[in-house]
Amino acid sequence: MNKRALILLVSITAAVLVIVILCTIIFTCKNNEKIDSALKEEISEETLLIEIEEENITSINEKQEEADPNTELRVSYQAQRPLSSLSRLSRLSGLGVNVTEIDPINFKNPDIEVLRQMGADPFLISYFTGEKLYNNAEYDKALTEYTLSINRNPQFTEALISRGNTWMKKRDYTRAIEDYTRAIRLDNNRAELYNYRGFARFERGEINLAIEDFSRAILINRNYVDAFINRSNAYYQSGDFIKAIDDCDQIIKMEPSNATIWNRRGSAWYRREDDDKAIRDFTEAIRLKNDYAVAWYNRGNAWCSKGDLDKALSDLNRCIAENPSYAAAYTSRGNILQLLGIQESASADFATAQKLDRNR
Repeated sequence: MNKRALILLVSITAAVLVIVILCTIIFTCKNNEKIDSALKEEISEETLLIEIEEENITSINEKQEEADPNTELRVSYQAQRPLSSLSRLSRLSGLGVNVTEIDPINFKNPDIEVLRQMGADPFLISYFTGEKLYNNAEYDKALTEYTLSINRNPQFTEALISRGNTWMKKRDYTRAIEDYTRAIRLDNNRAELYNYRGFARFERGEINLAIEDFSRAILINRNYVDAFINRSNAYYQSGDFIKAIDDCDQIIKMEPSNATIWNRRGSAWYRREDDDKAIRDFTEAIRLKNDYAVAWYNRGNAWCSKGDLDKALSDLNRCIAENPSYAAAYTSRGNILQLLGIQESASADFATAQKLDRNR
């Protein structure tokens, strides 16, 4: 082979090697671009999901502050909030947040299957399932779901609160207290948790502990009227009528049209043997709620204590007209009739009271 041919062969070989190297580089770069693009898409989707979740949590926390106060729980007999509304707004649930235009989930009545398809955390799915069961009064099944939620995420305060509320519905106050206490350990700055636990303790007869919880709730939120109402009742039941009156004073400033509290303060004045102040408060309770049988009964007794038997009879008659099953009113009226020498009518009232008591 001559020198010219050898040089040509070497040149061709070098050119082929350069082309192969260039092709390899180009192919590798394109693959890397595809990988980078896919990775970017995956990261973008993950970031979007996180941003949406954070946005929902923020809006829910804002709505939490606007929660209807009628969901709160009360100890006092006639002022108690309905227990059916105990399962309240959840910081992570979105209940009550109007997001129907931006999110396919109806958070007020969530579709559990949609939540699963969207990849919601299992502890949230169990929690939402428990909420639906609770609202349908299927308390045993709700307890199972709340327990699953708690087992999957022991830090999820809302599931503990809802399970505590469910134990309350079942009158298992010991377990309710346990769940509220666990929730308080996770978040000790939520006034309603102390109010709920105080309610359970009151129902279990632990009045002093209940007062401590209601007081802590009030310390956190000075305008927490439900906690004041609960504490006023606890003070009344413990015989501390001065403190009961003080709490009623605060409540009346916040809820001047609350007939039950006027009646309670009147009862405390009556127990303090201040009949005039008692009658004044009972009268206001009646003005606010004209069919308030308890207030008519109480004022009748106060009139009797003052020696005004005519007014006492008039009020007791009105009490019985409003509530013909009010056994104590028949007894009080019978006592007054007996004092007036109307024995036959008095005997009839005593007999009616005994019959109502037996049928209770």
